[in-house]
Amino acid sequence: MRRIYESDALQRDEGGFTPSERRHTDPQAMRSVDGTALSRLLVPDWLRHRAISITVATPRTEYARGEAVPFRVTMRNTMPFPITLRTRSPRVWTWSVDGARDATRVSVRDPPAESGEFRFARGERKRFEKRWEQAFRVSKTEWERADPGEVTIGAGLNVEHATAKGLYDEVTVRLTE
Repeated sequence: MRRIYESDALQRDEGGFTPSERRHTDPQAMRSVDGTALSRLLVPDWLRHRAISITVATPRTEYARGEAVPFRVTMRNTMPFPITLRTRSPRVWTWSVDGARDATRVSVRDPPAESGEFRFARGERKRFEKRWEQAFRVSKTEWERADPGEVTIGAGLNVEHATAKGLYDEVTVRLTE
């Protein structure tokens, strides 16, 4: 092994790495700050709630009866720093059709009583896409078709008083025969 090192066989012509050579590098930025803890400590609740914007959109405003209604929920942190919101359960956001959560008119399952957190990086945008099949769940195994007319699809963060805090949005679509 000694002969290899003495023979300069490990030298590179192009200025590459040599095992015995030490390079001095400047320290790189480290992400050692916990954004969740910083958000909780320094950012007041009212500002955290105003930092997040929510929009619900559908490709069209009119759908034939029986046709699936796709919708997109977009949430965006408008601040240049991370934001963390405490939610009522691990399920961080919910959607509804005419006030029926998840288009269900019966209680199928209850979320856990423990709270959760929804984290947004600085300027982060989160998009969720769903489809409503124009039916409401009326029992564990039975679904009822929606009547023609206007329906409201809404979505919001799972926090107390989401509508009053601006963490809820809705869109109205028309179902036709």
